Amino acid sequence: GELEMLREILLLTALAGASAFSVAPMGAGALATKPALSLKSNVKAARVATFAPKMSADGFVPDMGRRTLMNNLLVGSIAGPLLVLPAVLVSFLTPARSGSGGGGIVAKDALGNEVTIEKWLSTHAPGDRSLVQGLKGDATYLIVKEDKTLEPFAVNAICTHLGCVVPWNKAANKFCCPCHGSQYDKNGKVVRGPAPLSLALAKRGEADGKVTLATWKETDFRTGTAPWWK
Repeated sequence: GELEMLREILLLTALAGASAFSVAPMGAGALATKPALSLKSNVKAARVATFAPKMSADGFVPDMGRRTLMNNLLVGSIAGPLLVLPAVLVSFLTPARSGSGGGGIVAKDALGNEVTIEKWLSTHAPGDRSLVQGLKGDATYLIVKEDKTLEPFAVNAICTHLGCVVPWNKAANKFCCPCHGSQYDKNGKVVRGPAPLSLALAKRGEADGKVTLATWKETDFRTGTAPWWK
């Protein structure tokens, strides 16, 4: 009786092993197991085996759809920056258009409107020093001369001490900084500290009747020295 039971157990074990060879899962153990040899040649099965995808070390086999998606993502990650790069280079290398035609920018008033010489002079009296938006967006003073024309220079309103906007004090005939007491004469030359330097100058020009401002590159006529803001 025990011998007969042992034979049945061995037979079931052998059948289970054969079944495992025929439907073995594609896991890590499958790499170490050789498939059972078929007694009959099967041309179709051989062709399928030839074109079957190879498994990775962990037994994962990506399907065609997933591989296509991964390839598309890889191509997109490379092509995207390459397509954007030319536009970035063009925008970086192309100088900003100011519309002045003279290399400067057109001054703008407090409302963002371009300043015209005729309109400005019609609303500002001789000796007036009023602010416009100048180079780099800095507040800049246009100066009206006694003959009702504009000075060929403009004065940057940014204090050279700590960057406060310096108001014009008509009574004192000076630019007086309210932050730390620095003072500048009527043309922006520093006359009292703690500001270490005079206010920066800008070259005032004209294009199509509009006020233009450009970097002052000549000697600072107030001090006789080279401009520090270059």
